[in-house]
Amino acid sequence: MLCLASPAPSLKVENWLRGEPLTNFEPGKLYIVEFWATWCGPCVGMMPHLIELQAKYKDEGLEVVGIADREEAPTADEARAKLDAWLTEKFSNLNYRIGFDSTGEMKKLWMDASSSLGVPTSFVVDRDGHIAFIGHAIHIDDVLPKIINCTWRSSDEAKAADAKRIAENQRVARELSIRRTIRLAIKAKDWPAALSAVEGGIATMPDNLAFREIHADLLLHKMRDTATGFQVLRQLVRDAIGKQSEAVYGLNIVMRQLFDPDNDRAYLPRAERFAIARDVSEHILNSVQASGGLNFASYRVVAQYYYESGDKQRAIELIERAMTYLDDPKVPDAMKKHYMPQLLQTLANYRGEKVCCSGSCSISQEKSPGAPKVQPQEET
Repeated sequence: MLCLASPAPSLKVENWLRGEPLTNFEPGKLYIVEFWATWCGPCVGMMPHLIELQAKYKDEGLEVVGIADREEAPTADEARAKLDAWLTEKFSNLNYRIGFDSTGEMKKLWMDASSSLGVPTSFVVDRDGHIAFIGHAIHIDDVLPKIINCTWRSSDEAKAADAKRIAENQRVARELSIRRTIRLAIKAKDWPAALSAVEGGIATMPDNLAFREIHADLLLHKMRDTATGFQVLRQLVRDAIGKQSEAVYGLNIVMRQLFDPDNDRAYLPRAERFAIARDVSEHILNSVQASGGLNFASYRVVAQYYYESGDKQRAIELIERAMTYLDDPKVPDAMKKHYMPQLLQTLANYRGEKVCCSGSCSISQEKSPGAPKVQPQEET
């Protein structure tokens, strides 16, 4: 395994798109080898920081090396051309090397060997050609001065950080393996196999809320085992409230199972469904308000509870409140694009009329429950 203090692997790069080719790590120099991709937002976000590091520590012998080994295109030639054009457009001021590799050799030697699962991942190669750091480039600022003065690699802090990294990567790898098994079983509609896999995942990772959501969904909406499903939801409520930091996320899972408009809920026991939702909905709203009201995922399912309870005005108020929060200029555009169409459609359904906001409109679908869903339209 490639880890702290291991000799740095070879550099087997197909093409160098920026900077002079690098075939060996020169003794006495430091290197940051950064695995990245143009489609990876955090990777692109780190590039200005890497430019700064290259400039700041150039006199200390630092060389930053970007490795693009997973560009998406039909052929390697197209991927290379696409990457070259992207670099020209986005980073004409680049001051460090960029290597391109489509053979999988660099991934095998560096990423796979260190159990690193995704990009961005940075490797710092020390002056004697050994690995001094593996992780996210954002953490390099803290360790680089210690690497430069040769106090980092042998420190207890470095060993503890690398052990933590390895343990986290192993945990993520286990989770991904379980998710793959679950996904294949669900695709095959083999509900018992899916249930067995997700219960195994929960036994291994009891705090994994994604597994617990799949568990509830399988029981209630695929297998229609409402007795067991409601037991699972009640336990999830108790666990979520007991962990304040994850309370809203866990309780949102419960409300989605009970009141998501996209789920068939006719077969769920109404009395029990509403009994759980009565307490959960207020707890969610109190938590959301305390955090500034920006948890947009909460509003739609809580509003649906009030709407089905007969409090139509309260349901409308919640959706309108969420849309007001969402329309704030400080909210990222990606979040607006994700949530606004859902909220707009829900408000149109509740009012029973066409509603418009920020140039988009939705028409009520309540009169035709079986009709295809109408996509938001551009306002004219």
